[in-house]
This record gives sequence, structure tokens and C-alpha cells, in this order.
Amino acid sequence: MNFLLAAMKKIMNDPDSLQLAREQWRWRGKDHPFFAEVPKEGQVSVWDFPRPPELIRDEREILVKWGNTLVAQTRGAWAVRETAHPPTFYLPLADVDKTFLRSAGSGSFCEWKGPALYWDLFDSERCLPRVAWSYPQPLTGAEPLADCIAFYAHHLDCMIDGAKVVPQSGGFYGGWITPDLSGPFKGEPGSSGW
Repeated sequence: MNFLLAAMKKIMNDPDSLQLAREQWRWRGKDHPFFAEVPKEGQVSVWDFPRPPELIRDEREILVKWGNTLVAQTRGAWAVRETAHPPTFYLPLADVDKTFLRSAGSGSFCEWKGPALYWDLFDSERCLPRVAWSYPQPLTGAEPLADCIAFYAHHLDCMIDGAKVVPQSGGFYGGWITPDLSGPFKGEPGSSGW
């Protein structure tokens, strides 16, 4: 944990390290790789999303349920859209039942959004470790995320306007796949260089 914090501080305080981390990506939404799917009618290609990512206010109804328990409900999420990724939805903390949140005591660093904190969901009988994360001190350009939290959909029932989302593949990525998106999506086998 101390190593991670030291690495995050170094990157945040060293503009060259941060710039190098940001420049590593080949795909930036301006052109598509040969393997990108052609969107069907009513779909958007995740290969059109930009890098650096864009933050879009999403007013669709978003529900996050843990079994029968409603954890969050909002029409004011921020969708973070980044090349090759399904959007990650950041829900205002005001629309989340915080009685289920407990700090997981760990974090990570994103070259676009900054230092992240992880959260467990817990009640008297259950615990889902590291199922959510937040950016309380985001980097420039990601300021709207300061009072928001995102959830991995792997062990939760997440819905957008009544459609159940499919979690993005991989143990690290937190995007939500919906029928209006075409991929392929980062996180699938062989996608580490995207």
C-alpha cells in the first residue's frame, strides 16, 4: 500500500511521468482498428470514444441492487467514455445509500482521473469487497467525479433505463455494456494493448 501511494505521488508530482502514461495509447477515437465491429442501427461504437476520456452527464435512470437491496438510484450520473471501453458510470454520492459503504483501505491511480479509493459493500450478513471506487481528489478535467462513486457490475444487478448491464470483462475494468454499444471492448482476451 505504501509503495502504491508513493508511486501515485510521484506520477502526480512529475508532469513528465504523467504525460508518458497518457501518451502510451495508440487508439484515441480518431480511427478504428480493423477488428472494430460495425455498429448496428441505434448503436454507438466504443472506438469513437476519445482519449483522454470524456465526461457526459447521463439522465437515464440507473439502479444498483445488491440482491433485493437497492444501493443506488439516480438520473444524474456521469458517464466516462474512453476509447475501446464501455462507459463507466459515476453516481452522485447523494443518490447512494452510504450505510452500505465501507472503505476498503486500498487504492489505485488513473492517468486521466487521478488517485482512486476502493469501497466494500457490507451489511450485517454480507460483504462484497472492493466493489466500488471513487476519485475524491480528481485530476484536472475529471473534477465532476469528486462527489461520485462507481460500481463494478460483476456481483450486482445494475440497470440503465430498465436494461440489465453486462460487466466489462477483466478484473480491473468497471465499464457497463448495454445493447446500444458495439465493440469489441477492452478487457477481453488479447486486448491489453488497446
